[in-house]
This record gives sequence, C-alpha cells and structure tokens, in this order.
Amino acid sequence: QVQLVESGGGSVQAGGSLRLSCAASGYTSSTHCMAWFRQAPGKERERVATFFSRLGTTYYADSVKGRFTISQDNGKHTLYLQMNSLKPEDTAMYYCVAADRWPCNYNYWGQGTQVTVSS
Repeated sequence: QVQLVESGGGSVQAGGSLRLSCAASGYTSSTHCMAWFRQAPGKERERVATFFSRLGTTYYADSVKGRFTISQDNGKHTLYLQMNSLKPEDTAMYYCVAADRWPCNYNYWGQGTQVTVSS
C-alpha cells in the first residue's frame, strides 16, 4: 500500500506560480511511476505529468509543456510539480498518483489539492 498526501494548492493570478508537493508513505519502493492528474468541473480527467521512477524520464501533457516541471526527491519520498506561467484553464483539482506496476497502472491516488487561477 502507498499513501499519498498532496499540499501546495491555492489561488493565484494568471502568470503566477505554485509548487505542489506529494508526500508518499508505505511501500514506496514498489512505485514504477508517479504522476500528477487534474480534473476541472465538467471536464475529463487529464494526466498532466509523469515521472517514470525506474527510467528517470518524464512525460508532460502538451497543455503544460514548458510551464510545468515534475520532479521527485527519493530521499524524502516526495513528488513535486512546479507550475509557472499559470493560466485560468489550469484551474482544477490536482491529484498525486502512483503506480506499482509496469506499464503504469496508476492505482494509488491522493485526496487532491485545489488550484485556482484567476484572470
């Protein structure tokens, strides 16, 4: 079992920055992938970014490329999402997600943290 707790959400004006954190506990050595998903009201859930733990590589959705950076601090079992140049369309609930199988099965989810970007 892996437990995930997000923090760092909040309200910011367009063009601003936020950094989300996700503290992982439990059987963290089993994770193959860790990711950030988001979901806005009335919209489909979107995978924003993935850190492929075994490969040390990353994935970004086109909508956030060049603005968001995902990183992982293995020593602290923490996943981060640095969000710069935020836009109103980035407003959503952001979820930290972990996968314990390959290909990524994304079977562990945090409770989410709200990000609101005003114009």
